[in-house]
Amino acid sequence: MNPLILSFFLYFLILLLIGLVSHKRQRTSADFIMGNRSLSFWLTALTAHASDMSSWLFMALPAVLFLNGVPEIWIALGLILGMFFNWQFVAEKIRNETERLNSYTLSTYFEKRFEDTSGVIRLVTAVMTLVFMAVYLASGLIAMGILLEALFGINYYLGLSVAVSVVVIYTFTGGFVTVAWTDFCQGMFLLFSILIVPTLAFEKVGGMSKIAQVASDAGISLHLIKDFSFETFLSIFFLASWGLGYFGQPHIITKFMGIKHPSEIYKSKYFGMTWQILTLGAAAFCGVVGIAFFEEQVIDPQLVFVELVKALFSPLAGGFILCGIIAASMSTMDSQLLVSASVLSEDIYKHLFRKKASPKSLLRASRMSIILVAVVSLGIAFFKSATIMEVVQYAWTGLGCSFGPLVLMALYSKKTTRAGAIAGIIVGGFIAGLWPVINPWMMDRVIPSMIPGFLGSLGAIWAVSRLSQEKL
Repeated sequence: MNPLILSFFLYFLILLLIGLVSHKRQRTSADFIMGNRSLSFWLTALTAHASDMSSWLFMALPAVLFLNGVPEIWIALGLILGMFFNWQFVAEKIRNETERLNSYTLSTYFEKRFEDTSGVIRLVTAVMTLVFMAVYLASGLIAMGILLEALFGINYYLGLSVAVSVVVIYTFTGGFVTVAWTDFCQGMFLLFSILIVPTLAFEKVGGMSKIAQVASDAGISLHLIKDFSFETFLSIFFLASWGLGYFGQPHIITKFMGIKHPSEIYKSKYFGMTWQILTLGAAAFCGVVGIAFFEEQVIDPQLVFVELVKALFSPLAGGFILCGIIAASMSTMDSQLLVSASVLSEDIYKHLFRKKASPKSLLRASRMSIILVAVVSLGIAFFKSATIMEVVQYAWTGLGCSFGPLVLMALYSKKTTRAGAIAGIIVGGFIAGLWPVINPWMMDRVIPSMIPGFLGSLGAIWAVSRLSQEKL
């Protein structure tokens, strides 16, 4: 058997075994969706961060630095700052509030927090979650299809089908706790993979002097700040705005809700942030080293990490290291599948069939929802109409703008009303979703959707809440 195929097969087998071991522990929908709030601080940290870092980490981030140089690292710096603020200002509060209100999803939390008996908040939250989460899942599948096609010559569509089948099976069988443990294992493996590759490649190219020479000849900047012009600082602001998205990512926020002891969240914060800084830094370094490593070669920028591994390692060792990309993809996809399933079962099925919603039927609905969401995402991925970076950015922005401002206002503003909450979700989601079409008609400058979407949502929450308060 091909050593690469063998290593991938063994990795898939380990994931499936973890899911099967956890299967019998899932007795209720609450166990399946939230693990009965039983995670340790270190497990919470790794599952929150690993579910954040998709294949984007190995394929999209190195690609933009490989093409455009070090200034693109402001994306990573913005993400680090955004996640730190998420731990600092959201994690403990959302954990305590969701337990107090007996909520397992953002939809039910918003509904109970704003005492909405109409079901509107739950419905619009569920719709926005499902739409953007399906696109996010599709980005992971696209990455997996490209990877398997590049490594084995496997048909892109067959690769997609294999990838989605594995992640569906172990998420379907095990639920939240299985996802947490697989995220932990994949997070540690991911860290090892992303650290060792650029370190060896750096030695092989001859160090920083060689990289600087090749980059200079190619007109690629290795400076954090290219110059001190207005355009440069505006570009930095746009790149760093990625960090705003953290406040509204359901697959990350739900991990905060699952910690056993809220008082230990500060430990999770520092453990998780250390992991994030190391992985983002190493991924960025892969792109920079690749500038010199592939000086005279033409490669797909999205495959910089893959090509480095193939050049540096034997097929068997390289196969195991490339499983790091699978780890990144699956640690995000399993969490997204679980969040989507919880929305369909808890926020839609449970409310449509209140009388028939027994614990067993809810658990069954949660599992069936995983399959439904996976099929929809697979359909989106089949089109393969954009780069991984573009698809991830679209979904990340949509979720961040739909829910980020409302999460902050719900936790910190007593004056936010039900009407304001609904307006914020709708305005943020629609601006984020439509801005790529609207932007060219309004101005020549390309402005990231995150900025108008986040500000628009925040403004809608404040303005509508103020108006609805006055009427009351």
